[in-house]
Amino acid sequence: MTYSAAETRYQDLPIRRVGRTGLQLPAVSLGLWRHFGDEAPLANSREVVLDAFDHGVFSFDLADNYGPSKGSAEQTFAQILKRDLKPYREELVITTKAGYPAWPGPYGAFGSRKALVGALDRSLRRMDLDYVDIFYSHRPDPNIDLQETAQALDLLVRQGKALYVGISNYDQKQTAEMVSYFEDMHTPFTVNQYSYNMLNRQAETNGLLKFLGKHNAGLVAYGPLSEGLLSDRYLKGIPADFPIHRTNKYVLENGTEKVVSQLNALNVIAQQRGQTLAQMALAWLLRTDTVASVIIGTTSVAHLHADLAATEQLDFSADELAAIDKILN
Repeated sequence: MTYSAAETRYQDLPIRRVGRTGLQLPAVSLGLWRHFGDEAPLANSREVVLDAFDHGVFSFDLADNYGPSKGSAEQTFAQILKRDLKPYREELVITTKAGYPAWPGPYGAFGSRKALVGALDRSLRRMDLDYVDIFYSHRPDPNIDLQETAQALDLLVRQGKALYVGISNYDQKQTAEMVSYFEDMHTPFTVNQYSYNMLNRQAETNGLLKFLGKHNAGLVAYGPLSEGLLSDRYLKGIPADFPIHRTNKYVLENGTEKVVSQLNALNVIAQQRGQTLAQMALAWLLRTDTVASVIIGTTSVAHLHADLAATEQLDFSADELAAIDKILN
């Protein structure tokens, strides 16, 4: 059956501008990391991606190492793109990243010029694209001068392989260094994709969020629900083998009882707002304009719709924000 996008697709989600750049993103983006690739049924992946686009999600986040086998998420997305979304390419923001191990040898990871150029070429071939909208350095390379990474990203824009560049998992100091290089080269740097949620506020405490706002850039928040902790599933307890992401591990350092208590207190505020805990957690991230988009990951259309509904109530009163801060501190 031939796919035709919903004519109402831009009526559901807020669209947010990144600083004073030309880049605009939906408040919610779809991440194609876990459960998306060669082990996932293509029909299910296609259903979620197309339903997301029909409801205003036009930004799709990938990386060259995503999927059960490295690159398989891009391959799956390529099939959906070829079959259904190719006529809408100019509407889509397709992003990919490189920096984590993706192929054997010294150039299969990190941020050298050769590694990043090779990675993006592979991603473009895999997805049968001429360019991506944002290409990220997935993590800082501790072994080289960051200027080489910045120059490689600038080169890829000048070659027409990426429209904008981004960085991911760079802290405030590393971001400041990269921004100085980008400004010197007039590189279209737009966003830092960073782990950020109610339980993990390092983007605030290390000054990153404030810095990005001052430099007309944005933060794209991944892990906005802390791997699902920020939902009503764990109000009665968190299992000992909960698969917490490395960026959130410190959240459980002192045991789970405190976190469960925080979740229940937050849930009371969410209910008073007419939201689920997950919806409030997403809305809370979007309370600041510097957060350009939050990346959700789901294989369920029902969960997708529930997450998108978070944008129906983004305003917080001063009392609500104060109560949330008291719970989290």
